[in-house]
Amino acid sequence: MNDVQYQEPQNRIPINQVGVKNLNYPIRVLDRRNEFQSTIAEIAMFVDLPEKFRGTHMSRFIEILNKYTSEIAYKELRPVLEKMLKVFDARCAHLSMKFPYFIEKQAPVSKTPSLMKYDVFFDAKLSDTYEFELGVKVPVLTLCPCSKEISDRGAHNQRASITITIKFAEFVWLEELIDIAEQSASSPVYSLLKRPDEKFITEKSYDNPKFVEDVVRDAVKKLNDDDRITYAKIEAESSESIHNHNAYAMIELQK
Repeated sequence: MNDVQYQEPQNRIPINQVGVKNLNYPIRVLDRRNEFQSTIAEIAMFVDLPEKFRGTHMSRFIEILNKYTSEIAYKELRPVLEKMLKVFDARCAHLSMKFPYFIEKQAPVSKTPSLMKYDVFFDAKLSDTYEFELGVKVPVLTLCPCSKEISDRGAHNQRASITITIKFAEFVWLEELIDIAEQSASSPVYSLLKRPDEKFITEKSYDNPKFVEDVVRDAVKKLNDDDRITYAKIEAESSESIHNHNAYAMIELQK
């Protein structure tokens, strides 16, 4: 059977990335409490393509993923990339994943348990060197210091998100990054709260007002104190409750 992909292209131009995107696939990831957690990831896989080939074999990406799907955790992504380089005779391989990750949290007063969802992402590349980034987007609560200062009663507060992306020299748990994000906000948020919990969070956030600028500075200080982390990007975005825009701040930390 004629292999059309290996035909010479009309325009001999190398391609930086070719592969598959928006592929939903079941994976297992490391869970600090339960060892592993099953979830569904949205996956992208790419390799470079030399100018002498017209196309690549897309089915081979799925074959590789299927081989490793029960083993994937962010400590084990390099073997997947090495397999991609070998199968495609490529010089550079790229694998990214994003997926929901669940942690059981207890409400602060009633201790009622519920599952909290966090959006996690991996980004791994292998060429002459191996690069890996781990990230998580954490929903939190912020309360405006300026609003509290100028108001006789109350202060505006709103749902916000903190996104932490890191590179590390030694293993870092997702749960550690989530803790840092929640500690840097006015208050964490929860899936299930009873009335005493709502009172506690309302008062806690009022006593702990934060601008998005405060949030990213507090988070980067905690990350900078961790010798395992070699790079970090911290983003805070607040869905302002009294403005028709979001507030945003970002810091990059390169050690």
